[in-house]
Amino acid sequence: MAHAAGKYADFEGLKERAVALRRAGYSLRQIRDKLKIFNNDILNQLVKGEPPPAWTKRPNAKDDLRARARELRLQGWTYDRIEAELGCSKSSISLWVRDLPKPERKRSPQEAAAIARRGWEERLRIRDEERQRTKEAAKQSIGELSPRELFLVGVSLYWAEGGKDKPYARRENVTFVNSDPGMIQVFLAWLDLLGVERDRLRYTVMIHEAADVTAAEQYWADLVGATRSSFNKTTLKRHNPKTVRKNVGDSYRGCLVIKVLRGADLYRRIEGAWYGIVESAREADQSNRA
Repeated sequence: MAHAAGKYADFEGLKERAVALRRAGYSLRQIRDKLKIFNNDILNQLVKGEPPPAWTKRPNAKDDLRARARELRLQGWTYDRIEAELGCSKSSISLWVRDLPKPERKRSPQEAAAIARRGWEERLRIRDEERQRTKEAAKQSIGELSPRELFLVGVSLYWAEGGKDKPYARRENVTFVNSDPGMIQVFLAWLDLLGVERDRLRYTVMIHEAADVTAAEQYWADLVGATRSSFNKTTLKRHNPKTVRKNVGDSYRGCLVIKVLRGADLYRRIEGAWYGIVESAREADQSNRA
């Protein structure tokens, strides 16, 4: 450095001229060409401490975004809104506007909660519409049941929800219990398919004692199209004060029991048909695996 400075005997004079040029807005390249100083070390020493002119600074690609972010923040925008508007990260926005005052809350907590609730209700409505469309499409895909299809459905339905014989208690009774009106209707259609006369059916309502028992009895009688003489005495479930009932409301009608009189032979046919379904399904599964 000393050897290089020796080439420029009037170093202080050069420094004064270099500083004056720097303050006049000259770049390093312009100062170099003006003073004929081609040693970068010496050149930097001459202008040391003097900031470069603004026009020599490279523009920052994010300067415009930063300025816009600050402008929006001053208008009361949240970080989320600014992020969505400018497409930049929330961390960058925070860095750019952290010195600015935080916008005042324009909505009360109750108003914000109401807006959020309306948004959630709208999402639930859309989900419910999608759910209903799926169910309706599945419903329409079934079409008309053939007698064989109804027979297989009925056997499976009974074996899932009906009374079954036990090795230790040979009863061979046909008794079906359910609270779903649709299940009851399918079961009755199945009995009709098998030629079981309706006068061989006896019904019993099973319901909680705190419910509207009379209305439930009438509902089931209307559903199955039977007179009250076909109904046995209603079975009431006693109320336990320690439990909280969930089966309440106008839609609660208890369960309906359907018993087929002289049903031993029918029960044997049901059981045999069920094991035939099981065997057929097992063979189909083995065939699919092969």
